[in-house]
Amino acid sequence: MEQDRSSQSRPPHVLVFPLPIQGHINSMIKLAELLAIAGFKLTFLNSHHNHERLVKFNNIAAHFERYSGFQFKTITDGLPLDHPRSGNWFLDMFEDTMEPKMKESLREVLVNSSPPVDCIIGDGFLGFALEVAKELGIPIIFFRTSSPCCFWVYYSIPDIIQAGELPINGSEDMDRLITTVPGMETYLRCRDLPTFCRKLDIEDSIIKLVVKQTRKSLQADALILNTAEELDGPILSQIRTKCPRVYAVGPLHAQLNTRLNAKHGESYDHISNTLWEVDKSCIFWLNKQPNRSVIYVSFGSITSTSREQLLELWYGLLNSKTKFLLLVRPNSVIGKDGEGEDVVMELMERSKDRGYIVNWAPQEAVLNHPAIGGFFTHNGWNSTLESVVAGVPMICWPQFADQHVNCRVVSEVWKIGLDMKDVCDSKIVEKMVNDVMVDRKEFAKSASEIAKEEIKMVQWRPIHLKRSRAETRARR
Repeated sequence: MEQDRSSQSRPPHVLVFPLPIQGHINSMIKLAELLAIAGFKLTFLNSHHNHERLVKFNNIAAHFERYSGFQFKTITDGLPLDHPRSGNWFLDMFEDTMEPKMKESLREVLVNSSPPVDCIIGDGFLGFALEVAKELGIPIIFFRTSSPCCFWVYYSIPDIIQAGELPINGSEDMDRLITTVPGMETYLRCRDLPTFCRKLDIEDSIIKLVVKQTRKSLQADALILNTAEELDGPILSQIRTKCPRVYAVGPLHAQLNTRLNAKHGESYDHISNTLWEVDKSCIFWLNKQPNRSVIYVSFGSITSTSREQLLELWYGLLNSKTKFLLLVRPNSVIGKDGEGEDVVMELMERSKDRGYIVNWAPQEAVLNHPAIGGFFTHNGWNSTLESVVAGVPMICWPQFADQHVNCRVVSEVWKIGLDMKDVCDSKIVEKMVNDVMVDRKEFAKSASEIAKEEIKMVQWRPIHLKRSRAETRARR
């Protein structure tokens, strides 16, 4: 499709298109704002469902009015409005339900865009965006919102299978090292692979989907990763053997915080981009606690727990004698009708002296609060990076996607936390909380050192996307 690009006076028009999941929206809207600050015209293309939640719970529309070239557009995610959208739902629904409708809607938005879109920054899991971009002659950069290590593991799955290291042969095989992921041979175990790799059927549709989307990412004009050379340099070097145009532009939240503070004097809690209503009362509670005395417990926007798991976690926290801030989303506890809500209300009542329970918290503000001494986390990549930059050591309880790999990197490579994957036992929770908060000061020291280095680098690190765009246009 031939588009009119004769006007050289207007700023470049970039369309940012995330997978319709909280974690992906979080980092991609931060990237969009960084580009808006740099003078680009931005269109942020979200699902109807998620945009409605964004504007319902946040002042996001007013926040982005400061950028004259910024606009929100919405398309369907292909699902009915009453779909719960929890757990790993998108892997099951993606190809048959979501992809066809989103692909058609994306093409329609691009065809009708005025001014025309000069470049697409698409979520790396939305491989169909590549086909639409090529059809319309628009350069496309893919942004993989997961960690570089997990991206590299996803890419390497066919090699792991070919080498006979998958499938996993039972529980006794879980701690066997995986030797066919270059750069990770010394620490990546079967247990640290994404949970879908535990399937006995290596022809499983989810494995095929993840590999397909990952390998398609390398066909884009460039690849963006939310990390820094100082954090993931060795793995970035491995990825560049397959895709030379890889840009490490993160941690994005720290980049954005630095620029908003310099330009507007705003702190990290000025704007929220979550799909949940934030309860800021927890900040007032934290204000009354001693420095580094509280462990923050949150398992993200998708993870669900059983009633039994929540009780094990709660008893472990209680027995550790450490104060805790616990996040339990509405409808995130699996049980019979009303049972989940009943147990949460009971725990809130019984935790009054030792802890504080909220539905959703302003996470960056919490992690940067002086009362926080540790983070009990699912290790989603956004949460992991936020903890790293805040200098907060972690207890890692991953559930799916990139979280198992991230957990291993935190505990074995960066050595700023403990790995609790595949376990939910109150005595282990108690011990790990005491280790991170009281006994093993090396975690806090290591986390603080990495944080200082990252903050120092972010203060001068530029965003290189202008160069990326020039390169992609040159290839047209």
